[in-house]
Amino acid sequence: MATVTTPAPPTFDELFAGVPVMAILRGMPAARTVELAERAWELGIECVEVPVQTEAAAGVLAAVVAAGAARGRPVGAGTVTSAERLEWAVAAGAAFTVAPGLDAEVARASVAAGLPHLPGVATPGEVQAARALGLDWLKAFPASVLGTGWFRAMRGPFPEVPFVATGGVDAGNAAAYLEAGARVVAVGSALEDPAQLPRLAGLLTR
Repeated sequence: MATVTTPAPPTFDELFAGVPVMAILRGMPAARTVELAERAWELGIECVEVPVQTEAAAGVLAAVVAAGAARGRPVGAGTVTSAERLEWAVAAGAAFTVAPGLDAEVARASVAAGLPHLPGVATPGEVQAARALGLDWLKAFPASVLGTGWFRAMRGPFPEVPFVATGGVDAGNAAAYLEAGARVVAVGSALEDPAQLPRLAGLLTR
């Protein structure tokens, strides 16, 4: 009998290659979430995250994962802060996990499950702790509170660390975070405005 090999999930280097924008689709019904994800993919925003704060949200994630699979687009699970939420993410077919903070147990469990993990950090100590766990990409959260100066300051001690600016980012300030040193901007609640996705897609040609 032939052995079926499941392809490994993409790394963050692969996920974000040449695409400095990630869409976070939170708290909407499955149909609307899939609609926005498909719109993002059509515009060239390939990376989509669906937070799994409830079991119902995990069902929404599964619907977006299915839509992404049809297009060859991996979808990640956000707000993965516990073993239970990680189980939901794995069951839904997520390609990666994201968290608002750094939890070593969740990070190790996600990596052990074969899913790259993107933890939130806000201090140099958290950056060092995350790097010690072998995590390459880190999420600077909340970016709107940290400010663009945070990214410039982190370039000195951590020039090798790619940061994703998350929290309070929208089409109006995304470019400023990228110019300050963020490698990727993640946009969530602002996407309730239908004009945001096309404007963010403009960053892809910068």
